[in-house]
Amino acid sequence: MIIKPRIRGFICTTAHPVGCAHNVQEQIDWVRNQPSLKGIRNVLVVGASTGYGLASRIAACFGAAAGTVGVFFERPAVRNRTASAGWYNSVAFERAAKDAGYYSKSINGDAFSDEIKEETVSAIREDLGTVDLVVYSLASPRRTHPRTGAQYTSVLKTVGEPYTGKTVDIHTGVVSEVTIEPATGDEIDNTVAVMGGEDWDMWIQVLEAAGVLAEGVRTVAYTYIGPELTRPVYGDGTIGKAKIHLESTARHLDARLRKRNGRAYISANKAVVTQSSAAVPVVSLYISLLYKIMKEKNVHEGCIEQMYRLLKDRVYAGTHVPTDESGRIRIDELELREDVQSRIESLWQSVTTENLEAVSDVQVFRAEFLKLFGFGLPAVDYAAHADPGQPL
Repeated sequence: MIIKPRIRGFICTTAHPVGCAHNVQEQIDWVRNQPSLKGIRNVLVVGASTGYGLASRIAACFGAAAGTVGVFFERPAVRNRTASAGWYNSVAFERAAKDAGYYSKSINGDAFSDEIKEETVSAIREDLGTVDLVVYSLASPRRTHPRTGAQYTSVLKTVGEPYTGKTVDIHTGVVSEVTIEPATGDEIDNTVAVMGGEDWDMWIQVLEAAGVLAEGVRTVAYTYIGPELTRPVYGDGTIGKAKIHLESTARHLDARLRKRNGRAYISANKAVVTQSSAAVPVVSLYISLLYKIMKEKNVHEGCIEQMYRLLKDRVYAGTHVPTDESGRIRIDELELREDVQSRIESLWQSVTTENLEAVSDVQVFRAEFLKLFGFGLPAVDYAAHADPGQPL
């Protein structure tokens, strides 16, 4: 079938298998052109099919020749409906890893569930023995608690007071004002339950009890802090509350893993284009400006560049891993440079629908958004028929 992007609001409901494969291969090729990573043998990535999780898996596999187990929850193709982009990404990764002679195991299912945790433990025990790096990069809007059966849904809202600020519809280029209402107490608690650190802690407990964590194991989860400009929406909002819980979990895990010469880290990464960021008011406009300024200053990075740098220059940099005063690894330092942020703040005041194309990289945002789903890659013939049924 001929597959075209179908965009509804801020969601693309189709994905292109060939385009997704090219997207994955671009990241693999970039890693292969970098110096080899040291000290990584076997890796578990929870949330391995898109974004930072996928990039972490690619960097570990093709940068360090590591065996990888990837856990994700993605949709295969059904009849004439394409699979999700994450499914096609994982198919492409599996093929590339196996062609290169690297161990790769993908587990598709609800990572919050006890069943998927146990399936993952079995795969590690039977095939690898132990893992020495656990990456927790799970992003989901909902969670069913495996012990209580309680269902939680996260929200992106402010806390305490409403916030009014500029935003952009990336598809139309219309700049407007938006007001984000504050969350209720229950909404805050639900968001923490979905996006906080409880499930990360559960994963480490299960892996440790099963004896599949190597001596000196390291684990890392991801957060975003951002500048003052986006703080009311993100850092000080409901997601920020969840990230506070995530950081508290990291400190708890770090104290526990130190007993086996291990460590637990939070890595603060830079803002990138994702399906979520396209829908987040204020943040989409901020990223459009950020990309332009960082490219002008030659300091722009995407997911793969950051994850390679995270492993090479931070997590496996040696006995001393550089962190900030709160114990976080910071690879968002280029985004938060004073010269970058002061320029964005200046443009923020003057950006309008009329001058958006000139002062921002909104066109790049659109292109990156489509690329997430395998569209818009120059090497792909989108007029040709493609088989949507790609088996893992």
